[in-house]
Amino acid sequence: MKKRIIGLFSRHMAAIVIATSVFAYFVHGSFTSWIGNPDFVRGFVSVPHLLMLVMFGMGLTLTPGDFLQVFRQPRGIIAGEAAQFLFMPALGFLIAKLLDLPPDLAVGVILVGCCPGGTASNVMTYMAKGDVALSIGMTAVSTLLAPVVTPLATMFYIGLYQHSAGSVETDAAAMFTGIAQIVIVPVLLGLLVNTFFSRLTGAIKEYLPVISCVAICLIIGVVIDGNSSRLAETGWLLLFAVALHNVAGCALGFFSARLLKLSPARQSAITLEVGMQNSGLATHLAMTCFPALALAAAPGAIFSVWHNISGAIVAALLRRMNEKQSAARQATEPEDSDR
Repeated sequence: MKKRIIGLFSRHMAAIVIATSVFAYFVHGSFTSWIGNPDFVRGFVSVPHLLMLVMFGMGLTLTPGDFLQVFRQPRGIIAGEAAQFLFMPALGFLIAKLLDLPPDLAVGVILVGCCPGGTASNVMTYMAKGDVALSIGMTAVSTLLAPVVTPLATMFYIGLYQHSAGSVETDAAAMFTGIAQIVIVPVLLGLLVNTFFSRLTGAIKEYLPVISCVAICLIIGVVIDGNSSRLAETGWLLLFAVALHNVAGCALGFFSARLLKLSPARQSAITLEVGMQNSGLATHLAMTCFPALALAAAPGAIFSVWHNISGAIVAALLRRMNEKQSAARQATEPEDSDR
């Protein structure tokens, strides 16, 4: 029974996220009436708490050895981080300008691009038969870089955007503090628990996909429920912007890794890592750092829905491509040995 439930969430996460989004959109107050409500369990259930839970779970999957990937696979790590923090913020800015997005949506799309890679990329890399160790290493490194890089990149691109779209205030100090509290502390705590209490975490890890899925769905539900009327006006435009951002990011990650002539497994890891952002963090930062912009959190929520769908599709395509390349190599090896 336990394996069935875990397998259900792992295999059908995209469908569960979509169902949650539809429910939140049509049933007003379904999430906002209790998540973040100070009268509900003394306000313990909130978006920051849910995101901290997801980040703590990420920490439980890490070991100090994962960070050694920086030294063992420097080309892959450097290529992935460069694409992550150079391509994705620039893409967010360009898409906001090209589609002439309203200021709140533009800030949200830019913010998604400036955030580090998400843990979902590690799962998708596994599904693609990619280099999971490299994927985890890139996620860990980008997460540690985020408190500095994310606020700076956000300030830079919002500064470029606001020349033609009006003034948007960016509180870099608040973003730094928010990322440190919501991401870095829980991840490091999870890492320490996994390092010193590995037997305990071994029993917990199999439940992490379920816990993460539920937490992400609740965060998405709050954003969509709270902005359903505005989303009715901009929904299709926002979905197109988010999909374009994600697909373009995956394409740039893939061709960057291919240009460096990395192995197919590493190409898969970088493709998915670059294209799949920590959209939960983007949602939280938008809600806390840009409270005056009602829809700034919506791109992060929609990205969470979309990248679980696109990630599964891209992972399947990469897996098929890698299997074909592997079969082709195996077919030529006997011929080479006969010579």
